[in-house]
Amino acid sequence: MSEGETYAQRPALRGTRHMASAGHYAAAHAAFAILEAGGNAVDAAVAGGITLGVVQPDIVNVAGVAPIMIRMADGEIWTIAGLGHWPAAADPEHFAREYGGAIPEGLLRTVVPAAPDAWITALKRFGTMTFGEAAQHAIRMAEGFPVYPLLAGMIAAKQEKYARWPSNAAIFLPEGRAPRTGELFIQSDLAQSLRYMADEEAAARHRGADREGGLEAARAAFYAGDIARAIVKYHEQEGGWMTAADLAGYHSPVERPVSVSFNGVEVYTCGVWCQGPVLGQALNLLDPAALKAMGHNSPDYLHTLVEAIKLAFSDREAFYGDPRHVEVPLDTLLSLEYGRARRKMIDPARAWPDMPPHGDPYAAPRVQEGLRLLDGVPSGPPRDTSYICTVDRWGNTVSATPSDVSYDTPVIPGTGLCPSSRGSQNFMAEGHPSRVAPGKRPRLTPNPAMAVSPGKYVLPFGTPGGDVQSQAMLQVLMNLMLFDMDPQDAVEHPRVASYSYPDSFEPHHSYPGRLCLESRIPQATGEELARRGHQVSWWPDRIWRAGAVCAIHADLETGVMTGGADPRRPSYAVGW
Repeated sequence: MSEGETYAQRPALRGTRHMASAGHYAAAHAAFAILEAGGNAVDAAVAGGITLGVVQPDIVNVAGVAPIMIRMADGEIWTIAGLGHWPAAADPEHFAREYGGAIPEGLLRTVVPAAPDAWITALKRFGTMTFGEAAQHAIRMAEGFPVYPLLAGMIAAKQEKYARWPSNAAIFLPEGRAPRTGELFIQSDLAQSLRYMADEEAAARHRGADREGGLEAARAAFYAGDIARAIVKYHEQEGGWMTAADLAGYHSPVERPVSVSFNGVEVYTCGVWCQGPVLGQALNLLDPAALKAMGHNSPDYLHTLVEAIKLAFSDREAFYGDPRHVEVPLDTLLSLEYGRARRKMIDPARAWPDMPPHGDPYAAPRVQEGLRLLDGVPSGPPRDTSYICTVDRWGNTVSATPSDVSYDTPVIPGTGLCPSSRGSQNFMAEGHPSRVAPGKRPRLTPNPAMAVSPGKYVLPFGTPGGDVQSQAMLQVLMNLMLFDMDPQDAVEHPRVASYSYPDSFEPHHSYPGRLCLESRIPQATGEELARRGHQVSWWPDRIWRAGAVCAIHADLETGVMTGGADPRRPSYAVGW
């Protein structure tokens, strides 16, 4: 690539006041409207995040998950673990007895829906607006928005799954078929659920409650009011495990992030209840000077990145799980010394034919899920997820990755909601750190991140894509940090993705050695990677399976914000 040449089809968006970048243009617009109305970055991210659950209802659910990272203008960084746990009545042995150890699609994989509590917690702790103000754009979109091509294609591909439950079919197959591009997609029950939460908040305010009291009323409407009663009633009727106590007792933890330092930049992720630390582990396996000297997307460069990812994923499988239920040696896993020791396992001339052995922070072997091996090219879509980041004029920054699908679990009749089916990300192998257990959280794939160069810039970034998320985020981060690309160019450059690990989603398939390359990567590069032992498969150009990274670079010295939004999906940035 010659100096000044760019891969970007869109210009980088720049501004000095505020900015939002999101996985769908309507969500970016909702966030921007809140910023224009005087809200801060948290208010805007909540508005955009809830809107994602409306306009991307195939891959995000208003009653799903929503991990959030927030950096306030004072430099303090927090995470909100918007991930629910298994109901108290959940019985892992039921899966062993009745389903051969599988976690079937349907009601039994439901965990406590966390997103509503996470968004409201963000507003209470760090925002300035009411739930009704933040949800107004989502309510409007739920009353009808035009179907876009990716949504039409995703619903069509899952038409038989949506047809299993009348409540799902009524929304997603309203005329007995998948909706077509340009038709209005209407979710009247979902609009009513959101409106009910806002109305309960308004009623509390009318009775004299302050803003926090009103937000608590909106939360109670979901977790103890009519919505909770509808969820519990359906579970009682259909053999589910969710109870009123499970819902009423849920609160999203507010915690500090974890981080590693790479090339003078601090990179923050959420904890081991998600796959977030994979990014930090991969960074510790890489030498920035050596990596840059290899040349961007050269065979040496891509080989090194992929082998680092495989090593990090190996530790993910061996150690990551809900830290309230399993001991995770995170300090060791994220230590530079451990990373340097593991770096020696990267052979510059030869790829690991499968997922490499995990590390030894305990000085004892750990259980890893037995791989269910498949031949061919991975063709199933990443199951879910979108992303939003916001930066305001006061210097507050948010990075959030809401998620959950609507085709593997029933819509609760009358609500328009699919309570989180994230139990699909647990395992059943005895001793696995993410094995199903009552009250335990699954190991989540969505993982928002933020990079901070002290005194220089703040960079919120993230993506959909299941297990591809950490891989796409790593590649975009290298584009920005080592090759001085602007965010738009960085997210549009061609990427690769390894599948040499157990998929995080049931049934946890693996494609040992499989490496998918987007077609703009030179054929000769693919041939050299194949010569080193990678099982190379070619993707079309700019495929949505490679992730859809959004990012905002907020320059702390000049005040200039530069946004990037990945055209692999309907992502857009808005700001000025």
